Formats: sequence, C-alpha cells, structure tokens
Amino acid sequence: MTKPIRWGILGAAKFAREHMAPAIHAAHNAELAALATSDPARAAPFAAINSGLKIHASYDALLADPSIDAVYIPLPNHLHVEWTLKSLAAGKHVLTEKPISLTAADIAPILKARDATGLLAAEAFMIVHHPQWQRAQHLVQSGAIGQLTHVDGVFTYDNRSDPGNIRNNPATGGGGIYDIGVYTYGSTRFVTGAEPHALNAVMRQENGVDVWAQVTGIMAGPLGRFTYSAITSMRLHNRQEMTFHGDKGVIRLTAPFNAGVFGQAQLELHTGLTITTERWPGVNQYVVQVENFGQTVRNGTAYPCPLEFTQGTSAMIDQVFEQAKVISLS
Repeated sequence: MTKPIRWGILGAAKFAREHMAPAIHAAHNAELAALATSDPARAAPFAAINSGLKIHASYDALLADPSIDAVYIPLPNHLHVEWTLKSLAAGKHVLTEKPISLTAADIAPILKARDATGLLAAEAFMIVHHPQWQRAQHLVQSGAIGQLTHVDGVFTYDNRSDPGNIRNNPATGGGGIYDIGVYTYGSTRFVTGAEPHALNAVMRQENGVDVWAQVTGIMAGPLGRFTYSAITSMRLHNRQEMTFHGDKGVIRLTAPFNAGVFGQAQLELHTGLTITTERWPGVNQYVVQVENFGQTVRNGTAYPCPLEFTQGTSAMIDQVFEQAKVISLS
C-alpha cells in the first residue's frame, strides 16, 4: 500500500480552513498532518478535521518537521514567493495559492529551485483539474464549435463591506486582477493554447488596488486569432461565466470558477438549434487537485498546471497592468 503524502499548511487562513484542509483530508493517498499557527483558537477548526493534527507555532518549525512531505501555502499574495522558495529549500513539495507571484519574472527563481531540487512546485490553479474545463478544452480544440472567433469571461463579487480584507490592501498584493483575473485570463489560455497578441485595459481603483477592470484585445495560438474580453470586479454583484464562441457553435460555462459553491458545474454546447448540457454535480476540484498533485509526486504523472503555464498567465497579468488606463466611473 502506498504511503500517503503528509501535508502541512502554513497559516490558518479562512480559505484553507473552508476548502483546502477538508480537501486534503478527503483526498486519496493524502493526509492532513500539520498546521503552522501560533493561535490555538485558529488551530481548533483544523484539529476538528483531523484530531491527530500536529500544530507548529511557526512556519519555520513546520518546514523543519521531517515527517511532512508537502506544504500548502495560503498566505497573503506578497508572501508567496518567499515561502515557496523556503519550502523547496526545506525539501518539501509545495502547492501555493494563486497568484504564486506578483510578476512573471518572480517565478524564475521558483523554476530554478524546482529544477535543482527535483521537487514539485505548483500554483493552486484548481479549475484546470475540474472535468468541465478539460471537457471545454477538448471540445474547443477538436473543432466542436468550428473556428473559434471570440472568448469572453466575467468574474465579479462585492467585498466593499470588508475594508480590512487583504484583497483591498495594496501592501499584500491585493486587487481584483491578482485575485480573480488569473481565472478569466488563465482559463482562456488553458482551453485555447493562445497567448495575448494585443491587449487594451481600463480599470477603476480604490486605495491603490483595482476594484474593476475590463480587458479587451486579440489572442493568437494554435487555433488561430480570436478576439477576447474579460471583466473582473470586487465591487459588483456575484457573477461568473465563460463563453467560447465559434462560427459553428458556442460553449458556455455557468459556474466556471467556484464549481459547487457558486453553482453546479455545467457546460452548455450550443450548435444550431440544439443545446447539449453536461453536468458534474459531485466533483470537488480541490480534492482532485490534491490527488493530481500526489500522482505527480509519487508516479511522475504530468501535472495539469506546471509552473511554465503559470508563468504565462502571470505574463498576461503583467501586460494588463502595463496597458491599463485608470478611469473614474463617478
């Protein structure tokens, strides 16, 4: 019997408590073994998931624990590169929340450390592990909607009532683009294999972070050139949708990013007057992500989201910020 991968988590983040800790506990051949936090109250919900959980008072103490095989990092964005590199140096495989870095250039030392150590380092871009996205990729690339001509995406939520949220803080790498632009941009790259050819962007800012942004332009790749549009916001009503529009049909994903939370994972294929709907009601993309990570660590299976892919999405984010014009809607 294969020994399970023993996971440690750096920090008692809300997202880790609600999603990733339960996913690690539920995943096949994975064990939620340790947590680093100096606050017993914040450790308690994690210990409730696994009563045998080891609590370390510092991140360094967890990294020094020889029983831990892999580390999950849900820290604020500006700490991701530092602790990813420290985890690799400590001999741990590492899964870091998105964005793994705030610029594409900052991924270079992680790539170097990954290759030098032979360990797996990856960004927790969980959606590519979900079968709805693998199905979308297959349909688009196999010509199910004909020649791809346009892709558009929307991801919005409203956190204006929570000014202390790290996403509203420029010092911690806040802003809607870093938080959710990675999804609208990265999912397009994943499905199409395309890269931005020409982009334009406008954004609205509050307190030094983008709270609304619209990106338009042209992307190009193996499927040819197509137009692109994406809206992200931290000041609009909850909405998620991705659409791939070809000359013979349309693919629409109605819960593309928070499948099972925002809504049921569902893919619609529109061809002629026919709409074919596929659904994945029981899939937890966080569990699948952990299991795929384990398959790569144990068996060398190709990881669905390697750092090279992550670096490409980060480069697209860099372009958006370089091109963006800051506007006022008041």
